[in-house]
Amino acid sequence: MEFKLKSKFKPDGDQPEAIGKLYEGLKKGNRHQTLLGVTGSGKTFTVANVIEKIQKPTLVIAHNKTLAAQLVSEFREFFPDNAVEYFVSYYDYYQPEAYMSSTDTYIDKEVQINKEIEKLRHKATAELLSRKDVIVVSSVSCIYGLGSPDSYRNEVLFISKGLSSNREKIIGQLVDMHYTRSEVLERGRVSGAW
Repeated sequence: MEFKLKSKFKPDGDQPEAIGKLYEGLKKGNRHQTLLGVTGSGKTFTVANVIEKIQKPTLVIAHNKTLAAQLVSEFREFFPDNAVEYFVSYYDYYQPEAYMSSTDTYIDKEVQINKEIEKLRHKATAELLSRKDVIVVSSVSCIYGLGSPDSYRNEVLFISKGLSSNREKIIGQLVDMHYTRSEVLERGRVSGAW
């Protein structure tokens, strides 16, 4: 599916020139471009127009989770028929391990993972692996420890409407991926077989 921008507005003021320059820069392979503008000047709308012109999966990096969430909301309004996903760090709290030599004290790592954000990260990754019209809005810190897309792809079972398969084959794939059977409908768990 192609990116299709939906808006009652058209680019105005400096926006048409900015859209043209950014698009040409992307076509030339420029790795770094900067779009300047004050709050409320239409930078998100300008970038949305560039995404529609270039027709490529896009990663938008914001400096924090709050701004990323705002941008997801705005891009979803501009691209209601395309995949716009939120991919931020799933830690609600993260205390890295530490050692204080003056008191010979070791402080163990402590982590609280937000399961809703973890689901959104998986959804973003699955969308990237299954379609081309994807915008991922991310925070800077989430890119650390992401892992290999191939490793992720090998640990995902894709099931879709109209897919021809049989029960035994699907069960075998789930067993190979170390899933265990449960009578309770809940989030997937992997057994301790690793």
